[in-house]
Amino acid sequence: MKKPTVEIYTTATCVYCQQAKHLLARKGIEYTEIRIDLDPNKKNEMVERSGRKTVPEVFIDGELIGGFDDLWNYDQSGRLDARMRR
Repeated sequence: MKKPTVEIYTTATCVYCQQAKHLLARKGIEYTEIRIDLDPNKKNEMVERSGRKTVPEVFIDGELIGGFDDLWNYDQSGRLDARMRR
């Protein structure tokens, strides 16, 4: 079974981005980091995909999970673990 694809849009100075990456790493979840501060086109892509202009923005298999608070709540509810086991 294929592992879900996790993408996270970040910037270098964003504390919430660091927290989101730490949460994913602590759970052993591999992710692709997309730095919008290094590529303005990626910022536009993030806004188009999420409808939001803030980071982090986390996607699992193309579905928007949201920012750090959303990811934390997703994890606390058990949905993150369940999703990653699919």
